[in-house]
Amino acid sequence: MIKLFSISLSFLILLQSFGISFNDLSQIDEFIEHAQFHSEQYGDNVFVFISKHYGELKTDHDKEHQEEKEDHEQLPFQQQSNVSIISAFTLNSQNEAFKTPEPFEFKNHNFYYLEPTSSLHSSGPFQPPRLS
Repeated sequence: MIKLFSISLSFLILLQSFGISFNDLSQIDEFIEHAQFHSEQYGDNVFVFISKHYGELKTDHDKEHQEEKEDHEQLPFQQQSNVSIISAFTLNSQNEAFKTPEPFEFKNHNFYYLEPTSSLHSSGPFQPPRLS
């Protein structure tokens, strides 16, 4: 069950990263119907259909076929996603709350460290070889 949940969540994140929403998936049937209409009416294959509605032939197709404007609005992937991120960086600003440290300021630390000593290290198998 956890694997199914993680796979479905990963698929959802993948679709959202491509900009595909649930509304686009629900409009796939309009896409197929309009592609069949173009195939019967104009003899377009799938690549020409996609080029006329999403590619370089879109402006010409929209100008020539104003009667299909309502059908074109129902096609998926027509929304424009405007994502803008506003960032402001202030450089070289000084805040009075930050105090510059004094170079000769002495602080008494509250810890004391001693290196660990063990009898195993002073004699025994962990010593380097000795010269004879």
